[in-house]
Amino acid sequence: MAEGATTAARPYTDEQLTSDDGVSKKDLVKFLQENASIQFLADNKLKGTLKNIAKMKTKDALIADYNKLFESKDFRKEGEDDLSTVLGKVTEKTEKVPLTSQKSKEADVKSKEVPKYTKLVLRKGDGKSIPRKGDTISCFYTGKLQDGTVFDQNVVSERKFKKAQPLRFKVGKNQVIKGWDEALLTMSSGEKAQLVIEPEWAYGKKGHEPKIPPNATLIFEVELVGID
Repeated sequence: MAEGATTAARPYTDEQLTSDDGVSKKDLVKFLQENASIQFLADNKLKGTLKNIAKMKTKDALIADYNKLFESKDFRKEGEDDLSTVLGKVTEKTEKVPLTSQKSKEADVKSKEVPKYTKLVLRKGDGKSIPRKGDTISCFYTGKLQDGTVFDQNVVSERKFKKAQPLRFKVGKNQVIKGWDEALLTMSSGEKAQLVIEPEWAYGKKGHEPKIPPNATLIFEVELVGID
């Protein structure tokens, strides 16, 4: 078990797990998401809304995940972000804003905008070379849906024997989705991070058919390899 992890007691008996009137799929998903490590949830396709995971997985599969968690003891570390934080489901509180000019009001609202993405650093960068708006950057990436389906990547070349090439674009200039524009401005050269981007800062209500459905939360693994 990882250092600092908290071991949860088994809340359900085998009889409760297998009984038709016992533990529901949603109960199992809720327990796993509250107690398993973020990496365990990612490896076993348990990251997502409770409703979607319960719909996607059979009860037998969830019971197997439940038993696997206790066998591996891969519990949530103390201080590790919970899943709601990783998925960026932040509860917004409305505030009364003084009615001055329309311009200042809009600026105030913009400054209080809650980010529609979360970033988990997988490998630290140099901490010094950080892109600014308008810089041309280069990065490798893999994009996945919440069920683990890869919809795009440039880590591996589509052409045999050809070396993969990084994606190059001007950051902060609306050449990519907003989640990328905002998140990459926080990364330093050499950094590798997981970005979980909500629909509002990805492809929104329309999606990007056929690979990205409407209202999809996207998960990217991005490596910043160059800043021009």
